[in-house]
Amino acid sequence: MADQPAPVDFEQSLAQLEALVEKLENSEFTLEQSLQAFEQGVTLTRQCQKALSEAEQKVQVLVEQNGQSQGVPFEGDAE
Repeated sequence: MADQPAPVDFEQSLAQLEALVEKLENSEFTLEQSLQAFEQGVTLTRQCQKALSEAEQKVQVLVEQNGQSQGVPFEGDAE
């Protein structure tokens, strides 16, 4: 069996992303540091999106296993 990457800690990644955004908004970085922070932010965003996608897939599998395979749109806050 091939080695699988460690699962993404969504909350930790999100907290790091929020801290980066706050520092960028407060101009606490030089231009070079801002670019590095932006690159790190893109990576963190992708990790969060992947974790959310995996969670959504797990929920879908569980719903289908319980015989409730009808799709129901999420009615969350629209931005």
